[in-house]
Amino acid sequence: MPPDLASIADPRFVLLAWAAGLALAAGAITQARVVGPGFTWLAAGSAALVGLAGVFTPGAIWARSAIILLVLGLIWGRNHVVAGPLLVLAGIGFLVEAGIFGGWVPAVSAAVALGGVNGEMLLGHWYLIDPRLPRWALRGLAIAGIIGLLADGAVLSALGGFPGGGPTAAFWALLIASVVLMAAVVAALRYPAYSGVMAATGLSYLAVLTTLGAIFLGRALVAGLGPFAS
Repeated sequence: MPPDLASIADPRFVLLAWAAGLALAAGAITQARVVGPGFTWLAAGSAALVGLAGVFTPGAIWARSAIILLVLGLIWGRNHVVAGPLLVLAGIGFLVEAGIFGGWVPAVSAAVALGGVNGEMLLGHWYLIDPRLPRWALRGLAIAGIIGLLADGAVLSALGGFPGGGPTAAFWALLIASVVLMAAVVAALRYPAYSGVMAATGLSYLAVLTTLGAIFLGRALVAGLGPFAS
């Protein structure tokens, strides 16, 4: 658990966890060879941009190493055997940096939530181009996002609890909305027609926004930062 609750509400911590989730999702999908190198380049590039803020954390050896691994993964994006492990190692690097910065448990829960939801949204675009692709990867990412969201709510509740009032109600509304949206994604993917993938991708866009809101707001509430100070 984090030694200082304020660390889990630091934007750098959330961005490190987000980058970890994206890199791990990208590595897993790349290794599975579900889609071509386009997804690898997009997801790895997104993870590098998101995780760039963590590079400027004092020390940040793990985050800097992760950026290097992502760049190498981008270079060898056409080679699934090489790129997949590089991206997974990059995700682990970001996760280690986030764990050192603000605690392992909240880092893992945020990484799983953000990686699952955001990864599903990015991967959905390739399914719109070719709806004949197997949908198990989309379902897996959506389910991972649901598990991460539920775990994150439990972790934040255990860390220090939430104050009463409207902001806490807003957090739970965002969290529940995110879970419902991702559950709707799973349900939409059961529909075999092209419109099922379209609906799933559209819902995942909304889920990315609500998930980010829940992650940031929940941590600010637990840490008692700014207007949420007790």
